[in-house]
Amino acid sequence: MPKALPVIDMSAPVCCAPVAAGPVDDAAALEVALRLKALADPVRVKLMSLLLAGASEGQKGSDLAAVVGLSESTVSHHLGQLRRAGLVDAERTGMTVVHRARRDALAALCFVLDPDCCR
Repeated sequence: MPKALPVIDMSAPVCCAPVAAGPVDDAAALEVALRLKALADPVRVKLMSLLLAGASEGQKGSDLAAVVGLSESTVSHHLGQLRRAGLVDAERTGMTVVHRARRDALAALCFVLDPDCCR
């Protein structure tokens, strides 16, 4: 049985020295790995792409489910993983949940992986 990674608070964008700056400590490596693990699924990558391409007011899970061709419960599970990784925000209004990509968290992750990527 695979070893489960520990649960840590990932609600804030990743905040550590760039991986290229030198060897990272265990805590920083875990922070980066947990966020990358959340993105290591083709459906989640597609959902992030849809959220980033979508309107700034966000998108409903039912709309996203229709686009990716999966059930709302499956999409909700994937969005929950992205939310726990701090990559997506969700806001409930009545029975509707609107999801938005957290560009700051993605930019921080990009910077940690390669500080020269966005220059």
